[in-house]
Amino acid sequence: MKVRVILLLLGSSFVLAMAAHTQDSVPAELPSAPSAAKQEAEPKPAPAVPPPQTKPEQQPAQPQTPPVAGSQDESAPTIVTRVNEVNVVFTVTDKHGRYVRDLKKNDFKIIDDGKPALEIRSFRAETDLPLEAGLLIDASNSIRDRFKFEQEAAIEFLNQTLRRKYDRAFVVGFDATPEVTQDFTDSTEALSIGIRALRPGGGTALFDALYFASRDKLLKSSPNGAVRRAIILLSDGDDNQSHVTREEAIEMAERAEVVVYTISTNLMGSGGHHGDKILERIAEATGGRSYVPFQLTEVANAFASIQEELRSQYAVSYKPADFRPDGRFRTIEISAKQKGLHVRSRRGYYAPVQ
Repeated sequence: MKVRVILLLLGSSFVLAMAAHTQDSVPAELPSAPSAAKQEAEPKPAPAVPPPQTKPEQQPAQPQTPPVAGSQDESAPTIVTRVNEVNVVFTVTDKHGRYVRDLKKNDFKIIDDGKPALEIRSFRAETDLPLEAGLLIDASNSIRDRFKFEQEAAIEFLNQTLRRKYDRAFVVGFDATPEVTQDFTDSTEALSIGIRALRPGGGTALFDALYFASRDKLLKSSPNGAVRRAIILLSDGDDNQSHVTREEAIEMAERAEVVVYTISTNLMGSGGHHGDKILERIAEATGGRSYVPFQLTEVANAFASIQEELRSQYAVSYKPADFRPDGRFRTIEISAKQKGLHVRSRRGYYAPVQ
């Protein structure tokens, strides 16, 4: 019988469980978004997020582990120990917008749900944490005229950012539905093929794509240890086909603890387009940044800026005060003690349920 030790990071807690089990556990399906669930009560229901078209790939066979001699039977009790711990990735800039990379844990103050954190358990620079990234590319008709250039800029970004055998990424193109053209991999060649496989056409379901990438890809991924999670979203921000709302998509990104960076394809430069405001809202809520290029060639500059930020992050793990596993949203405020420094992080997290 196989004895597994599972360390599960969910929102702000770790659950340590020792249980007798002979098969790998399959993650339970997450519930549909409230707006989608409401549609299910109508005569003609629509899915919360249309099922993605995923290219088939072979999974390596899992070796069977023989029973451990002297192990307990299937009715062995489960031992659960809860350790409340919040993990946050953030960046620091000076008054000129330049990244500050040499700070220590004592240079910051952390307020969790209005109260100072009880203890900082770890503090690391980004080079110590692997990156899990999702590239979401708008493949709707509205961006057809500039699609090829954006594809090449995205490929260059991945070539410059991903570290082989350390980071990994996936590619999702979306019009009316999200389509996974390349699943998680550390191969920039495979990711490039996935990006070039995208073809523009159809409507735009931006919120569905973000919801799907956060829930079905990042939240359900099983890294061996702590990771940084990021989504780079390339779109004009106009959504006309989603089944979930913008706020539901943001909430799912927050639950997946992912930082979302958005690049507008409107090329207006002023941020006055309605879609740009939507992209800005998504980025700010998750601790990312929103880029609005003035012209097509500046899309590559936006990718380069995101790459620099990913190399300039801090990761902190702390124990909150007065923590309750009640599923409630708890706010996070991280500030630098040194004047003139600006800290940017996600706005909070959802506490797990007991």
